Amino acid sequence: MAFTFQINDDVVWNHDEKLLAKAQSNTPDLIQTTITPAAIAEIVADEKSVNGFKSVVSDKHIANLADYTLGRDESMVLDLGDHYVGKFSVDIDSVGSPMDAPLYIRLKFAEIPAEISAESADYDGWLSRSWIQEEFVHIDVLPMTLEMPRRYSCRYIELSVIDTSPKWKASFSNPKFVAESSVSMDQLPKPVIKDKELEAIYNISVKTLQDCMQTVFEDGPKRDRRLWIGDLRLQALANYYTFDDLALTKRCLYLFGGMTTEEGKIPANVFTAPKLTPDDTFLFDYSLFFATILFDYVEHTQDQEVLQDLYPAAKKEIDLALQQVDEQGRLVLTEDWPVFIDWSNEFDKATAGQAVMIYALKRFIQLAEKMNDAKLTHYQEVCDQLASFAKTALYNEEKQQFIIETSGEMNVASQVWMVLAEVMDEDTNKKIMETTVAEQFPITGIATPYMYHHVVEALFVAGLSDAAVQLMKDYWGTMIEMGADTFWEAFKPEEPNFSPYGSPIISSYCHAWSCTPAYLIKKYLAD
Repeated sequence: MAFTFQINDDVVWNHDEKLLAKAQSNTPDLIQTTITPAAIAEIVADEKSVNGFKSVVSDKHIANLADYTLGRDESMVLDLGDHYVGKFSVDIDSVGSPMDAPLYIRLKFAEIPAEISAESADYDGWLSRSWIQEEFVHIDVLPMTLEMPRRYSCRYIELSVIDTSPKWKASFSNPKFVAESSVSMDQLPKPVIKDKELEAIYNISVKTLQDCMQTVFEDGPKRDRRLWIGDLRLQALANYYTFDDLALTKRCLYLFGGMTTEEGKIPANVFTAPKLTPDDTFLFDYSLFFATILFDYVEHTQDQEVLQDLYPAAKKEIDLALQQVDEQGRLVLTEDWPVFIDWSNEFDKATAGQAVMIYALKRFIQLAEKMNDAKLTHYQEVCDQLASFAKTALYNEEKQQFIIETSGEMNVASQVWMVLAEVMDEDTNKKIMETTVAEQFPITGIATPYMYHHVVEALFVAGLSDAAVQLMKDYWGTMIEMGADTFWEAFKPEEPNFSPYGSPIISSYCHAWSCTPAYLIKKYLAD
């Protein structure tokens, strides 16, 4: 998590205006849909729900909303019926004696019920409290239509009156939430999925993806709202099997390709407002993923223009990364360009990093073949060297597991990424994952659906489809059992109320890297 707080003041950036112009030309017009609240909700304690709270439908009927007037310290929760991203407005009037004091209200926007119960004043996490979706508003004259200028990511909206005066109360009516996304569910054919649990997982995955598809593939519409390359890789794969919005994928590729360091390093994320700006955060595996995203896009579209435009950026990135490989074929990671793999720091990531290097280089080599690159033989030789080192120095044949060279540690991430990189043959890959399931399941110490995605895909690649399906059900299915409308940024089954920030009020409960069951189901389980 500390990786997100890199500060590199001395970076010299190269902005390729031709590529950035192509990125801008693929900016989507957002589709707007007006949502009216489905119900008035009550938030109640429930130990089986995420962070110990769930919503139930109130005895008060939404059609009579204006009749339920609120005075000092009174509140009401509106339930949109599903998760949405957009802007909120509501009509407000005074009821009773003439308005002899301003109305002072608080509005809270929540993705899960526990956020309504959490007090922002109690938050003491390491992320800025400015991300908390809570607004305090003074209104001097009623009636009026309150139009909130900010965008929110939520299902629940709490309207709380901090104070009026003893002589009158506030009446709320005509609440509207204008949801925004670059895609619509109407353009998505509904697949036939016979397994009802997988069908539910698929549907929520697609909803998660939709709400993260804005003017870029956002990592989370509640918090960060940025284009992160690790999220983009997974979102693009899910997108190809669902909405297939090629323009948005192309836009994001051009944004990364158009903003690199002078030496060719690709940032972990970029900002799009108020102007296009690359972040000064660099993650080794994220930078490598530019080449794999380009490979996936070209494989899916056969778009030669995009390949021609962005191959030079991918090549520079690969050449830069290969400077980290020593004469034996060992990847040597450095503190200023760390490997991410997963938030968790409970395991050593060196072997997984070696595997990601092989995984990305194999895909880049296929691009190099299409481009008739003169260095193709060199790239293949280095890839073989990396794989040979992995087989001879990092694989323990007796234990059928990859290890950390310096300590002998065996962890899930090492096995998963080596299988995804297809370093060993099919039979050995199967044995590696069978051993992993037998000795390291149930998984502990992994915090994100991002890493769980790779575990599931490695099981599919190794031919263990039943284990892959079971892990999807155990992980994403458990989120549904706990009340998920969209899938979360972080979830540890062994610690259900885990938050990397110490409070649900700042956690993201609709997060891009959690959407991949839609891709996994369609790719590996389609009839």
